[in-house]
Amino acid sequence: MTPTARQIPDRLTTPAQRLFKSWEALLLAVAIGIFVLNSFASPYFLNVWNLSDATFNFTEKAMIAFAMALLIISGEIDLSVASIIALASTAMGAAAQFGAGTTELVLIGMGVGMLCGAFNAVLVTIMGLPSIVVTIGTMSLFRGISFIVLGDGAFRGYPESFAFFGQGYIWWVFSFEIFLFAIFAVIYAVVLHKTNFGRAVFAIGNNATGALFSGIRVQRVKFILFLLTGLMAGVAAVCLTSRLGSTRPSIALGWELEVITMVVLGGVNILGGSGSIPGVVIAAFVMGLVTFGLGLLNVPGIVMSIFLGLLLIGVIALPRLWAQLAARRA
Repeated sequence: MTPTARQIPDRLTTPAQRLFKSWEALLLAVAIGIFVLNSFASPYFLNVWNLSDATFNFTEKAMIAFAMALLIISGEIDLSVASIIALASTAMGAAAQFGAGTTELVLIGMGVGMLCGAFNAVLVTIMGLPSIVVTIGTMSLFRGISFIVLGDGAFRGYPESFAFFGQGYIWWVFSFEIFLFAIFAVIYAVVLHKTNFGRAVFAIGNNATGALFSGIRVQRVKFILFLLTGLMAGVAAVCLTSRLGSTRPSIALGWELEVITMVVLGGVNILGGSGSIPGVVIAAFVMGLVTFGLGLLNVPGIVMSIFLGLLLIGVIALPRLWAQLAARRA
């Protein structure tokens, strides 16, 4: 009988070997490949200002994806994030019509986002309802309120200084949004991978009952995660409204699919328990490069939507198929 090959435990491999075999390394290789292909596909791709503008394709969504990653790792999900953006933007637009200044508008946008996150959190953590059902309902509720307030109209007339959040540049070609994206990436990476709170999130995602008997306040952690997700949707609403300069009820329509695709593509297990912020960061760049490259080639938006749908199905199905093939070989 031929002996089976022994698997080398992770503790006996070097950090460099583990990094080379990681999902993040594969994603980085994909990102580099897409960058090279785009540079050959369009002569306008390598323009430094075009590349700077390309970051707007993913920074706002990625900021939500950081909080969404923690939420999915804990075993929950929030499908209402795009509708939270719509409601927060509507609230800011209404306040602007009454003469609210830039500071007030930012606080309103973030505050409405947190309130929506708290509403989801109460329904899930206190009332015990499934998060996927709750957030499907609030997805319709929040955007429905925006349609009731605005109808077919739009809010405009934001202060000139408000435009900085979505259109301003900190230094040379680096926008305020890309700096905000980088800051949040560092913060969420530290929180998830270097703190007790992050370890609690992983523990809950792997076994919520076991985490509860280990002394972790499971419902409190999940409540905080829903609050953070709502807050990040509020921040995204500030940046997006500032960049567009107007508010319509259809703002950010369909973003929930792109945010979740970004998270899952980054290596976060859709069933919870595993994932990393560096993976989400690289996935954000991959999706940004893909959408920007397709845009330069004048690919219709509906084709991009089809691609994102297939990408989401693929990144969920492929690991499971790979595991089944590995099990059969073993």
